[in-house]
Amino acid sequence: MCRQTIMPSAGADSVDGMSETSAHNKLAEPIPAGPIPTELAESAEPIPGDVNGDGIVDIDDERLPLITRIYGIVLVVYGITTVPVIVLTVVAVVRALVSGQVVVTQPDLTAILSWLSAGTNSVTTVILMIFGILLLLNRRKHAARWIEALIPLTIAEGLFAVALDGLKPPLFLPIVQLVILVALSVTVDPALREERRLKTALWHMDRRSEYERALAQGMPGRDLSGKGYISLDFFNIFWLFMVGCVFGLAIETLYHFALYGGEWQDRAGLLWGPFSPIYGCGAVILTVLLNRLWRANWLLIFCASAVIGGTFEYLTSWFMEVAFGITAWDYTGQWLSIDGRTSGKYMFFWGLLGLAWVKLILPRLLALIQRIPWGWRYTLTLVCLVFMIVDATMTVMALDAWYSRMAGIAADSPVSDFFARHFGDEFMANRFQTMTLDPSKAGRA
Repeated sequence: MCRQTIMPSAGADSVDGMSETSAHNKLAEPIPAGPIPTELAESAEPIPGDVNGDGIVDIDDERLPLITRIYGIVLVVYGITTVPVIVLTVVAVVRALVSGQVVVTQPDLTAILSWLSAGTNSVTTVILMIFGILLLLNRRKHAARWIEALIPLTIAEGLFAVALDGLKPPLFLPIVQLVILVALSVTVDPALREERRLKTALWHMDRRSEYERALAQGMPGRDLSGKGYISLDFFNIFWLFMVGCVFGLAIETLYHFALYGGEWQDRAGLLWGPFSPIYGCGAVILTVLLNRLWRANWLLIFCASAVIGGTFEYLTSWFMEVAFGITAWDYTGQWLSIDGRTSGKYMFFWGLLGLAWVKLILPRLLALIQRIPWGWRYTLTLVCLVFMIVDATMTVMALDAWYSRMAGIAADSPVSDFFARHFGDEFMANRFQTMTLDPSKAGRA
């Protein structure tokens, strides 16, 4: 059973009677275990989830909402009806290959994408069934861990759907599933619930000044388990993504300006705003994968960042080409070039960027993020999230419409007419100045 003991900090008057050093040390002390003293408990408002009134919040014993359990039942039923079909299909394919009834020739790009999509969908289906069982059993902690695997798998499902069919109905299911998983990641994870309840309890007690001083110590947002540097919750991850989008674009623009003798080039990756989602995703990936290495030596972080950044750059270039026929960069002929999608030069830059990110930028950035006022952070995050979703959705739709026009695909609909009028070929070429589009390179079915 997961138990969180909540102790209010000393009153503001007691801190004022100390020296600055003593107050600093007292705030840095961990919250002691045990129930809240009677005289403090009587003066404090009830703590959410403290059913016994002893200051102890029993989180794992609280039942998940009914809607969550219904979703778990849907996942289990879907898995029971689908997994046997997947197993029988795999067995039939293996038998056909062994018996020679099926001969594998050189597959084209569409066939490769179809196989990868089928494999990803099969693995996701099995994990979703396990996840549904955990929801029914109210195993919050284990369910939260499976969400960490399901979110990237669901994103991969959506990417393969786009690569094979464009923006068609098969993309709808991964989008809905991703929204549900993100919502569950916030509500199911007991660690996030503990943090939220602790902050709520401290907020309602007459100790807000002490809580704000604790903010200055840099503890909120940190991984209190000690396994990593930053707490990988949605709030932190989203703002790291936003900062990465803006500062990554700024760095790339200045680099191009310096390299090409003062030539300014629009290198944004979305229709609106100074955002480059490639750098935003890169910041998130570096943070997630290097979070536990923040105390490691500089050489290890540099090498890991170089490999992670190079792999991410390669896969991003590959997906843009197979999904939309887009080439955004080409490093052919450079040192250690790999299919022109990445090179030794830019892997070196990724290594430096990752090293600076983990050792220098991330600690200061985390402190800056945590300065967003508690009363504003959810509203501000929601507004920015909605804007980025709309911006990203419109960008993908504009790219898909651009691909259709370049490929000569007839599409007489209000949507295609809208994008042809407002985001035509000239607009797209001017907005995405580093991109060239060749439909023959795509792998659509």
